[in-house]
Amino acid sequence: MQVPFFKELSKAKSVLIVGAGGGFDVISGLPLLVYLKSQNIEVTLANLSFTKLYDTNADEEYEHVFAVNDAASDLPYFPEKRLYDWLIEKDMSAPIYGILYDSGVKKLSAAYRYLIEKHDVDTLILIDGGTDSLMFGDEARVGTIVEDACSITAASQMSVERNFTAAIGFGVEHDFNHYACLENISTLIKSGDFLGSVSLTEQTDEGKAFIDFVNHINSNMRFKSIVINSIKSAMLGEFGDYHAIGRTAGTVQFVSSLMCMYLFFNTKAISENLKFGAGIEDTESMSEVANEYRQFRYKVRPRTDRAIPLK
Repeated sequence: MQVPFFKELSKAKSVLIVGAGGGFDVISGLPLLVYLKSQNIEVTLANLSFTKLYDTNADEEYEHVFAVNDAASDLPYFPEKRLYDWLIEKDMSAPIYGILYDSGVKKLSAAYRYLIEKHDVDTLILIDGGTDSLMFGDEARVGTIVEDACSITAASQMSVERNFTAAIGFGVEHDFNHYACLENISTLIKSGDFLGSVSLTEQTDEGKAFIDFVNHINSNMRFKSIVINSIKSAMLGEFGDYHAIGRTAGTVQFVSSLMCMYLFFNTKAISENLKFGAGIEDTESMSEVANEYRQFRYKVRPRTDRAIPLK
């Protein structure tokens, strides 16, 4: 009953887990780090960072790539540093890097290659807190697709033995068509590029570590993540319009057991289905990626905005 993702992952010796959409995305990969370390597999972490990395005193080891370590300043918003400190405290330390947000596909690809070569990586896992990474671009509502599309396109160019995307948090996005997301997953199933799913539960070491870290970062950072708190709420059995943090006040939430389910895919297949992927391959900055996407949306007829027909 082991899903294909973990069968393939068992062959890995050195894994790079990268937050695809920025912000707290790398934290959604924490359970995977815990599992990999239990299998004696080397792990390196990186994140497309929303932190002003030039203000952190972190070493810029390579263009747009900053090593998060003891020398890095403890800024009010710096989730990568909070994760670095927590992992040391829990005796699970791993190299962590922040990648400058204003990186287009070309610079992000170069950053990935640098980390892959430095750490002799044979397996790349893009991690998405939410499911924006599974959108192809022609859906009626796509969430925050730009950053994820940039990461998907860059990652698909990497020459590694295994190249995966993991998404967790189905239902957390607003301004997002979940019907179309499920349709896209079915497309990837048909092509053989869906690698299975597992649910993150509080009874496992991986789930316990995730909940512990969410509690830790909530206590140590004023800015609290809607995504990781929603996943934690789902893991604890909350349901429906549940608000774990004040940031969601005034919105309708839909917390459910689907939120704590990891979905695994081959990254290259997602990239091949990305309708505007070819147009962003030569971008240098994230603003260029956003501009290419805006031009694409101006020309495309979006799919019908359908609701999931369940009652």
